[in-house]
Amino acid sequence: MKVSGGVSHSLKQAQAQADAKNLKNATTEKRAAVKGDPNTSAQVNLSQTAKQIQQATEIAKDDSVDEAKISRLQSLIDSGKYQVDAAQVADRLIDSHMKMPS
Repeated sequence: MKVSGGVSHSLKQAQAQADAKNLKNATTEKRAAVKGDPNTSAQVNLSQTAKQIQQATEIAKDDSVDEAKISRLQSLIDSGKYQVDAAQVADRLIDSHMKMPS
């Protein structure tokens, strides 16, 4: 059986058209996802570090700041009267480390 060059050319042309259509569909889906189209779906997996950063960001948004306590501590630090209990700091560091997931 002999295949002429015309058939081969037609097959290549059909494949090129299919590739172009697939590319157009992928581009359209990507644009829809970027625009927030509810008919598209995407899945994002956050690393543990990203989750910790997200949690820290949420904590930082908390507006419950004790201005009086900050002023009191600032004046103690400025006057050189603020004393750090190194044993208590070490205990809290160890406690927080022990609570961290492995």
